[in-house]
Amino acid sequence: MQASRRTVFNPTSVPGLRAKRIQSRDLYNGNTLQRVRLRKSNGSSTWKGVRRESTEAGENQTGHINIPEGSKNEGILFFDNLFPLKFNWLLRLPLRGDRNMSGLLWKYNNHSLSRFEPMSLVKQSIPDTVPAKVTEILPRLKEGGAFVKFQHPDGVTAQEVEGLVVSHLKEKQIKPWYNPFQRVKTRLVVGKPWLEDLYRFPSRRIKVEFVPTSPGKEAAELSQETLYSVFRKYGKLAEITSQPSDSKILPKYAFLDFASTRQSIMAKNCVHGVKVIEKAGGGAAGTMLRISFEQKMKSHFIRDWLVNHPRVVIPAVAALVATVTVAVFDPIRTFFIKAKIDHAFNLKDNRIYKWFKSQATDIFTFRKRAEDDVSLGAIWQGRREIIVQVQTWLMETADTFIVVQGPRGSGKKELILDQALQGKKNVLTIDCKPIQEARGDSATISAAANAVGYRPVFSWMNSFSSLIDLAAQGTIGVKSGFSETLDAQLGKIWQNTATALKQVALDHRKKDDKDSNLADDDWLEVHPECRPVVVIDNFLHKNEESSVVYDKISEWAALLTTANIAHVIFLTNDISYSKSLSKALPDRVFRQISLGDITPEVAKKFVITHLDSESFDTDTPEKSLTPSQRRHDLDELDTCIDVLGGRLTDLEFLARRLKSGQTPVQAVTEIIEQSASEILKMYLLTVDKGERKWSPEQAWYLVKSLAKNETLRYNEVLLSNTFASSLSSSASSGENVLEALSVAELISIKSYRGRPQSVQAGRPVYQAAFKLLTEDKVLRSRLDLAVLTELTKIETKSIDKCETELNALGGLPNQPREVGPRVQFLLSKLAASQIKIEGWEKEMGVLKKVLLDEY
Repeated sequence: MQASRRTVFNPTSVPGLRAKRIQSRDLYNGNTLQRVRLRKSNGSSTWKGVRRESTEAGENQTGHINIPEGSKNEGILFFDNLFPLKFNWLLRLPLRGDRNMSGLLWKYNNHSLSRFEPMSLVKQSIPDTVPAKVTEILPRLKEGGAFVKFQHPDGVTAQEVEGLVVSHLKEKQIKPWYNPFQRVKTRLVVGKPWLEDLYRFPSRRIKVEFVPTSPGKEAAELSQETLYSVFRKYGKLAEITSQPSDSKILPKYAFLDFASTRQSIMAKNCVHGVKVIEKAGGGAAGTMLRISFEQKMKSHFIRDWLVNHPRVVIPAVAALVATVTVAVFDPIRTFFIKAKIDHAFNLKDNRIYKWFKSQATDIFTFRKRAEDDVSLGAIWQGRREIIVQVQTWLMETADTFIVVQGPRGSGKKELILDQALQGKKNVLTIDCKPIQEARGDSATISAAANAVGYRPVFSWMNSFSSLIDLAAQGTIGVKSGFSETLDAQLGKIWQNTATALKQVALDHRKKDDKDSNLADDDWLEVHPECRPVVVIDNFLHKNEESSVVYDKISEWAALLTTANIAHVIFLTNDISYSKSLSKALPDRVFRQISLGDITPEVAKKFVITHLDSESFDTDTPEKSLTPSQRRHDLDELDTCIDVLGGRLTDLEFLARRLKSGQTPVQAVTEIIEQSASEILKMYLLTVDKGERKWSPEQAWYLVKSLAKNETLRYNEVLLSNTFASSLSSSASSGENVLEALSVAELISIKSYRGRPQSVQAGRPVYQAAFKLLTEDKVLRSRLDLAVLTELTKIETKSIDKCETELNALGGLPNQPREVGPRVQFLLSKLAASQIKIEGWEKEMGVLKKVLLDEY
């Protein structure tokens, strides 16, 4: 026979307290005898037959505690909270093995248990006054308790012993040293517990299976009320879940959820194997309860919770995404914006690139750039005062805008960037044209981000987020917050740009400055020369009544100037820029510069300089003469410049035609003809006109009037019949029509003290083009006929109104005396309109004859 085994790790006793057995003791475990060699005190040994020892797997590893059948004087108590449940992972170790329980009872009976040993709690829980004798102790480490088998005398039942021990525990409140908040509890085992050492660990849920008491019989499925009455005394039940009625799984079962794991352990160990009789609801043959722990499987708990709570999850995810975006991407975007402002990654500012460029200058010629520089130099000499004025403003502290207004081709951008800001490093140029012309929110966001170097930008996420927001609104009834409006997206871009501009400005600050103790805002106010410059080009390009792009840029520019972060310069062609900018800075006076056409003297010098920038490699005697000196037709230049005016684009066009071999008269004639064709196509013809804010009759009125007089009174134009009573719905407002034609550059409106005063041609060359158009007899007759036709319709409409009112007055039963003046007024107005119509009909007849006879 094999000797009893001891394991390396035995958590049931503290090391050093394991007593030597000097005598043998019979353990009545109801199993076969085993020969065990015992040591006597004198060193000799002897063999004696003892019962086989119990382990945590039950007596003889059968999984059960044996109580002889028919025994009335024996019972089993289960004590809870003797061992900590948090160390159950130790039981998974492969070297754990079976524990030898042979010394526990001897220690218990001989008072050799340390007060730190868990079994000492059992000794304290059963006082001497209880008429019971402990015959066996079987710890259950993974369940945190122990089975205690006891014997009681006749006349005392096991239930009475249980009551005495339970009452004692309530009075004494015995608590283990490792858990001072929970006391030891005990209950009488009424079933036949199954002692297994499988890798099954306690949980709050137990599975109760209903099995027959013997093979061939049928078990009854207990109701929830019956289960509650059986298990409630072991602890509070959180839920009782019966097997689905359509389930075919056998044996039938039910799930019981306890409020705590300790309570489910007590119920499992005390009730397992109990037989429920017919009277208690167990059926005719009775029903046995087989209990096991059931782990609550929540593999999809998180997913189910997320799906079932969209009102909480979707806004939380949106907030998390926004937080991550701000925390991770905003510093990166600010870095790239700073790099664009201070040109950190600009190749042209690299020293190595500059050296190679200087070395290659002798080999390669950059003729075009040289021509531009030389020719523009003549213009900058005439505008030196404006350049100095802008540079002076940039050195001053003034929280307002600098606005440079002028028609297209007046050289605004070159004046500011190439002259006024020459040599200044921290300059950010924002072109509004690609931003305003972008189609769709995503394209607009990308264009704005590219203008300031804002990257990475996920413009495609805007459309994707809109779809998510739409789906969330249809699901939960409210928007998720994923998608953002164009206004919010542009606000983020400009906000990051403002942060980068402020950092660039503060980079000039040094610790050893005399004003280093000032706050950042105060330091920026004291040092305006250190602020970067923001140039906003093409402001109000294709201006509309309401534009998010221009509104956000104006608000952002106002923030930069009022916070002393940067100087802001607006370059615009629109004369009504003050309406838009005044919304952002209503209490400021702007610093304005109006760039008009250059003077004839400067214009002539510009053309000649442009011609002289070309060199010829010839061996003729005229080699020493400049190209302008070699030409014999420049006497015509003065007359041609008077026709073209001082618009830079037209003058450059003239110079290039002169280089091609044309005479000044030929070149100007072709320029005028080309301009006339553009006017005819863009403003006068009705073919493919699209959405115009003016009618061809109104445009022709201005062309014809300006051909006679170079300047028209603004109010005179508004009071004309064509503008005051237009039949076109899109051209009903005369002021809107004039503003639209000014934006389209057919005309230019001059102001006086803030009010519109006069109307002139949009470009000087247009004045000659207007005259050329009016000299075309067929075109003039066609357009005059359209104007007279519209005027006739207007007067006819007025006559209809007068006739309607006269009919109403004539229908009165008695003609009052007071109606007489009104009738006379309507009759005179009707007669005047009729006279006009008759005169226009005669003119229309002449015009129709011209159209029939002429080509």
